[in-house]
Amino acid sequence: MRAVRLAVVGAGRLGGFHAQKAAARRDVALVGVADPAAEARRRVAADCGCRPVADYRDLIGEIDAAIVAAPTRLHWEIGLELLGAGVHVLMEKPLARTAREAGDLVAEAARRGAVLQVGHVERFNPAFTSAAAELSGAKYIEAVRTSGFTFRSTDVGVVLDLMIHDLDLVLSLVRGPVRRIDAIGLSVLGGHEDVAHARLEFEDGCVAALGASRVSYEAARRMSVWSPAAFTAIDFAARKTSIVRPSDALREGKFDVNSLSPAEVDHYRAHLLEEHLPLEVLQSEAVDALAAELDDFIESIRTARLPRVSGEQGSEAVAVAEQILASIESHRWDAAEDGLSGPHLRPRRGVLPGPHWQRIASSAPHERKEAG
Repeated sequence: MRAVRLAVVGAGRLGGFHAQKAAARRDVALVGVADPAAEARRRVAADCGCRPVADYRDLIGEIDAAIVAAPTRLHWEIGLELLGAGVHVLMEKPLARTAREAGDLVAEAARRGAVLQVGHVERFNPAFTSAAAELSGAKYIEAVRTSGFTFRSTDVGVVLDLMIHDLDLVLSLVRGPVRRIDAIGLSVLGGHEDVAHARLEFEDGCVAALGASRVSYEAARRMSVWSPAAFTAIDFAARKTSIVRPSDALREGKFDVNSLSPAEVDHYRAHLLEEHLPLEVLQSEAVDALAAELDDFIESIRTARLPRVSGEQGSEAVAVAEQILASIESHRWDAAEDGLSGPHLRPRRGVLPGPHWQRIASSAPHERKEAG
């Protein structure tokens, strides 16, 4: 079977990792690395034994597939060019800056019959995949994702940089439309929002509370999921999954603490958790998630199946992120008509005079397609 001819577009830190994974495979021929920065492309190409080029378009006609690890602002342009030429694309997250751009990429992939995969790498984290059976029917989800400032991905804010990971995970668990979104955010370094908190309500009653910061002293990637069957706490960084499964008596409402005898009270002071809320801790072995993601991409190309994170799913995450950003922008920090609003705490724009002028409400949250 002929090796898949592949290029990496973007020779930054992540692009370098992708190139190394591709170069190590026998079923992939790494043709080239494209980046306008000469030193970066030459360094990665020399390390991986491929050709450095300044313009990715010079490789079209020589490649079957490409991994795009360029700045987010370029995803739409690069993706359309590659997909339009019939090149399969693994696009690093987020798929695009806006829902419209993401939709264009999904539509172009469908027209050309090309695979479009999105690099939401946490889907391949064993701490998440090992808990799949416990996460079905999630009713409440909390996620925290924080880091120090990396000086990367500065063309977008923390919602599209970090929170997008947890948005994708939440949307993979809750397959119903979003009913309401409330969010706040702050710009700390003067550009986009660097801290954000969002609350999502779904039509099926599930609620998700997401927090993200890229100016934090703590590096954290954690998620907690409450479902009818269990409480599950996931530490993505430590690859540790903690699962608490309530006993049948608790789930069926047959355990009444007010009817316990004195002897039973003494017993359960010491044994309540182990008997009725037993804890199981799963420690997963280290997995090269980027390599697993590439496995999925190559297999999707060879078998013409959908990847684990399809373009449609990546587009959904961007659409919800767009609604979160709109809510952050419109959030009022005080009650004054001309008071502060948005992530930069700027005075709100005044309303033009006249009896027919009124403020226009923000658009309704994105409605997702039901799974089918």
